[in-house]
Amino acid sequence: MHIVQLTNEYPPHIYGGAGVHIEYLTRELVRLDGGAHRVDVIAFGDQRVGAGNLTVHGVEPPAQIPAQDPRHAKLLDTLGRDLVMAGRVPEGAEIVHGHTWYSHLAGCLAAKLAGARLVLTTHSLEPHRPWKREQLGTAYDATTWIERTAYRSADGVVAVSDAMRDDVVELYGVDPGRVEVIPNGIDPDEYRPVDQPDLLRQHGVDPDRPFVLFVGRITRQKGIVHLVRALPHLPPDTQVVLAAGAPDTPEIAAEMREAVAAARAEASGPIVWIEEMLPRETAIALYSHAAVFVCPSVYEPFGIINLEAMACETPVVASAVGGIPGIVVEGETGTLVPIETVEGGVEPQSPDRFARDLAEATAAILADPDRQRAMGRAGRQRVVDHFSWAAVARQTLAFYQRVLDGPPAG
Repeated sequence: MHIVQLTNEYPPHIYGGAGVHIEYLTRELVRLDGGAHRVDVIAFGDQRVGAGNLTVHGVEPPAQIPAQDPRHAKLLDTLGRDLVMAGRVPEGAEIVHGHTWYSHLAGCLAAKLAGARLVLTTHSLEPHRPWKREQLGTAYDATTWIERTAYRSADGVVAVSDAMRDDVVELYGVDPGRVEVIPNGIDPDEYRPVDQPDLLRQHGVDPDRPFVLFVGRITRQKGIVHLVRALPHLPPDTQVVLAAGAPDTPEIAAEMREAVAAARAEASGPIVWIEEMLPRETAIALYSHAAVFVCPSVYEPFGIINLEAMACETPVVASAVGGIPGIVVEGETGTLVPIETVEGGVEPQSPDRFARDLAEATAAILADPDRQRAMGRAGRQRVVDHFSWAAVARQTLAFYQRVLDGPPAG
């Protein structure tokens, strides 16, 4: 099969879960059936790779496009790259697979130009991320239109969770028969418990003292500010590590800084804020040494970070939203915290209640080291049994074949 992957993220330019997904999915697809399948990746960036049946071609913006509003610049940059991406899809491509709205226009055009079938993966959906208007202004209306148009044109849709399947059907009227649920995965040989206390000390973390951990971007979606507001409610002297960088906007960066300052003024334990996106090796060390990992997302289509923590034998406290309940097993691999969001999913209906519930669930696990260890072991076993990237790639290839064998969309 000749497969083309379209993405804004590909190594070394990765900042979120979609980038992790495409990195590992591609790696496994080129290994299937003894390397029988050709995979071309066309990504935002300057990448150039040619290795056997894998080629990677980065795309730079073809021109500087003037913007009425500075917040429109990202959309216009994306549209320019999408045109170049569509033109680079090689002759003979059978499947064009797009990831996130950044590549969706390219996918729609390329599938028509190449006579290929269009597959999209629902890493997230724009209507559930209204806070992006802070970043994009009215360009957010355009990104939503692009996404809606692409899903209605797709021959097949991969949903990373049951919740995402329901969303894409409800929001965009996609035929349920064209949707396949295939979860994200993880490499359990790479994400596994390690003993690297020196890496923690380099970042000001005391490895001999239990700590609560967050890893992720500073964005409304990830709910990091709600976790920070929960910190004063944790047991006295609790060490907290926030590996949180890449803020979406200056406004949320300022809000995060104010929240951390307020938490430090109230909390008796150290709050270590690592203001950068960490290399994988360091993140794995943090996961492995943490007593508990907290994922306070208000919107989460899947939540790869929970798999990463579980693979490193760390119990998880996470919001019971989106795809997370399909990962974290309540009482077995961690604790799920109920959350009711306001319409649009931007904020909890009761932020104070949510913060206290996060703190209470975290404190309960901190207080019971035996429970921590049991949950950690169960979490890693769940990852090994259900979420390997090799299995994800096999399911994806089988879905491609089903799409090729079926009638085209519309």
